[in-house]
Amino acid sequence: MVQTTRRTVLAGMAASGAILAIGVPEVSAATPKRGGTLNVVIQPEPPGLMLGITQNGPTQMVAGNIYESLLKYDFNLKPVPSLAKSWEISDDGKVYTFHLKQGVTWHDGKPFTAADVVFSADVFLRQTNARLRVSLEHVDKIEALDDHTVRFSLKEPFGPFIGVFEGGTMPMVPKHIYEGTDFKTNPMNATPIGTGPFKFDKWEKGSYIHLVRNEHYHVPGQPYLDEVYWQVIPDAASRAVAYETGKVDVLPGGSVENFDVKRLTALKNTSVTGKGWEFFAPLAWMWINNREGPLSDKRFRQAIMYAIDRNFAKDVIWNGLGKVPTGPVSSKTRFYSDDVEKYPYDTAKAKALLKEIGYDGKPIRLLPLPYGETWQRWGEAVKQNLNDAGINVEMVATDVAGWNQKISDWDYDLAFTYLYQYGDPALGVARTYVSTNIAKGSPWNNVEGYKNPKVDELFDKAAVAFPDAERQKLYDEVQKIIVEDVPVAWLLEIEFPTIYRSDVKNLVTTAIGVNDGLGGAWLDR
Repeated sequence: MVQTTRRTVLAGMAASGAILAIGVPEVSAATPKRGGTLNVVIQPEPPGLMLGITQNGPTQMVAGNIYESLLKYDFNLKPVPSLAKSWEISDDGKVYTFHLKQGVTWHDGKPFTAADVVFSADVFLRQTNARLRVSLEHVDKIEALDDHTVRFSLKEPFGPFIGVFEGGTMPMVPKHIYEGTDFKTNPMNATPIGTGPFKFDKWEKGSYIHLVRNEHYHVPGQPYLDEVYWQVIPDAASRAVAYETGKVDVLPGGSVENFDVKRLTALKNTSVTGKGWEFFAPLAWMWINNREGPLSDKRFRQAIMYAIDRNFAKDVIWNGLGKVPTGPVSSKTRFYSDDVEKYPYDTAKAKALLKEIGYDGKPIRLLPLPYGETWQRWGEAVKQNLNDAGINVEMVATDVAGWNQKISDWDYDLAFTYLYQYGDPALGVARTYVSTNIAKGSPWNNVEGYKNPKVDELFDKAAVAFPDAERQKLYDEVQKIIVEDVPVAWLLEIEFPTIYRSDVKNLVTTAIGVNDGLGGAWLDR
């Protein structure tokens, strides 16, 4: 058997990749042109479009243009008006009062009022949205003060509360359609009714989803497009070909293999941006099973961090799209701090830590993420990094279902993953590190089995601290502790590039990008 060295494999990767520079999406100052059809890839095909019931990524991307919430968020995660035109937060941080736009109608012509807000948040979504339900536990009552004013009264201050009014988290649903029904079996789920810029028209399963202009949309002049086709193309290579041949205009982040990005973005009339993911801030890491063996020693976990060449992964495997993280909080997320211990690529330091703890070469199982060739290459690169440091790594191949099962059952040593942060550590970060979130059966909670009572205490305090300056102090402290303990190995703040025709204007304008960006999009053709 020929032994392939790290140098030859990684050099081969480097030869096929180069750092890709991407710019901020252009917000055109020109007068928008009305009309035209936009073709966008959606992958995988959504399981449904009723956004109040199904919250996975593909559903949010399509249905985010059908449904809306009270607010949107700019690239700096600051709230901006949507269905609410203004709002106030009381001095004690416990009362949020929203003033709704007037003249807004549902797609069936019925008026949108404060009663719909109360029904959506206090009845419908409490039953159907587990992630929002955690935040609503802090709410004492939700009241319609009049047809266009809604008041949320909290039991105690809850710092991230202003961040839950995003379309995928708190979509407004029509009370007149759902009140008194079985929400999950309501036949209207198949023909969703929202307030957004586009209306549902048709879904040819396995082929396309067709949305058409909402002629009574509440933003003057919008939408500019006549229609949007979300094209279902299961094969990654075929999605790339569909863009090359002009069948589609937009490849949302993650639509094609990363190694195809450089070639596609070099095409004529093509633009690319990494913007539009700030709210989700996907952060990739390796789960480290903290429960037993050498991985239970934080010095071994620190050795893993020193052993991995994270800059190589960023520059070569991910074409420069991303940023090497400093810890559990993305630099794009509120309350980030870089005042933590650093782990530069240092094989010698990794070897010294392994020698200090007496590592005997026990095999460590590494489970790649079965999401395509890019992730497979990343797994091979990390395996060689760890082998170079003296860690005996065995790759474990699996499909998506097998990966989910192994992670849920804690049947792994190291395993790749990436999770969203949802704009605030209390919403998307704490869930990975608090000991109360250790439970078999889910691949998205505290899978690594990390337990630190001080970390639990700080996350609990930070969630309800007020004002933000107090929250920042607590999150600064918790980040220092977690980074020293290395419960997981942070790899990359991922930038999923959105590739699109340069004559598609104003495509990405908020922190969730294509998910709610099509109302203001137009074609300069």
